[in-house]
Amino acid sequence: MKYYSTNNHKHQVGLSEAVIKGLAPDNGLYMPERIPVLPNDLIEKMSEMSFREIGYAVIGALFSEDLTEKQIHELVDHTLSFDAPIVEVEEDLYSLELFHGPTLAFKDVGARFCSKLMSMLVEDKSKTLRVLVATSGDTGSAVANGFLGVEGVEVIILFPKGKVSKLQEKQFTTLGQNITALEVEGVFDDCQTLVKQAFLDRELNEKLMLTSANSINIARWIPQSLYYFYAFSRLPKTSKKVAFAVPSGNFGNIGAGILAQQMGLPIAQFVAATNVNKVVPEYLHGFPFKAKPSIPTVSNSMDVGNPSNFPRLLALYGGDEKRFRENVKGYFYTDEQTVEAIQAIQPKGYTLDPHGAVGYLGLKDFMAENPGYVGVFLETAHPGKFRDVVEEALGEKLILPERLAAFLEGEKKVIPMGKSFEEFKGYLEGLV
Repeated sequence: MKYYSTNNHKHQVGLSEAVIKGLAPDNGLYMPERIPVLPNDLIEKMSEMSFREIGYAVIGALFSEDLTEKQIHELVDHTLSFDAPIVEVEEDLYSLELFHGPTLAFKDVGARFCSKLMSMLVEDKSKTLRVLVATSGDTGSAVANGFLGVEGVEVIILFPKGKVSKLQEKQFTTLGQNITALEVEGVFDDCQTLVKQAFLDRELNEKLMLTSANSINIARWIPQSLYYFYAFSRLPKTSKKVAFAVPSGNFGNIGAGILAQQMGLPIAQFVAATNVNKVVPEYLHGFPFKAKPSIPTVSNSMDVGNPSNFPRLLALYGGDEKRFRENVKGYFYTDEQTVEAIQAIQPKGYTLDPHGAVGYLGLKDFMAENPGYVGVFLETAHPGKFRDVVEEALGEKLILPERLAAFLEGEKKVIPMGKSFEEFKGYLEGLV
């Protein structure tokens, strides 16, 4: 399988280069040259298959030209070491719980897949692979824990000072070993820009082997399609159409759902739900796409003003903006609405995190406007990761899972960093 750049379809590379480079030299994102379609009977049989068996089938269809069956099984077994259950919150409305992994966030799936695949594909074991990651919260913790202790790999995480929850910070600033955290004076978009500039700097790339583990990397992005197949297979049999609502920031997660749809999964509609960083919902309502400075919110992992994966979404629809806007409906919500949703659902016996609350609101509004659907919203992180917001909303203390509470004991270690590329480049050059 070849992978093309979203900026130039003629620029094509193999799996190894697409994964290790992460970003195309023309600043484009890599996309598979074709999307395999799974047989209908296989999708119907998924209700009888385990999560891992579904993973073997989906990843096999995408990677069998480049990986052996044994490698595919190793990848899937390493990635899907935890469950992703659906929970009925209201009639015909389900939460897909993606917080049962090591760092209690959906990004555990992509991070574990990415770290395992990279270790398989790196040919020159004598050179250190340096993974650059910009994070607004959960990416940093998932990637750090996914790559922790992996021989021959160093992870450098850039995060915006004061704009990540304390618990999220602890999950990637206390680990040490091969994980370094850079605390950037700026917002997430500044961190993301620094990472992209590093990949495009020829002088740096001649000295260092750099790659990314953000969702711009296909090895982080593609495996997220797996839990859409799994969730769909676990829904009660129904004649109603199915909609998935995805709380969105960088828009990789919803892109993975669209990939699953194009592989044959019969999802009828997607809902892109954001906080007030609403550049994509505005686009979906007919306005031109226009990046804007990000605005801090209580759902901080979605505080993105220039979503990296937007070109990938366009590529999935072959540049057909009309079809894009028909298949994906956009909604956005304020902090006040987010907190009200957390408060409204609690009496029903379910606790939302701020991001899941945004997804829930989007799904509710879509289903109110479009009767006759069964809906699934993605609960992308454990509410304990946003303890301050959730406890203030509910007026009660949360009991943290043991492995989440353990992170609070660690000592935060960071390197302060300005948002100029010259400073960041100087730091990287000092690693040689």
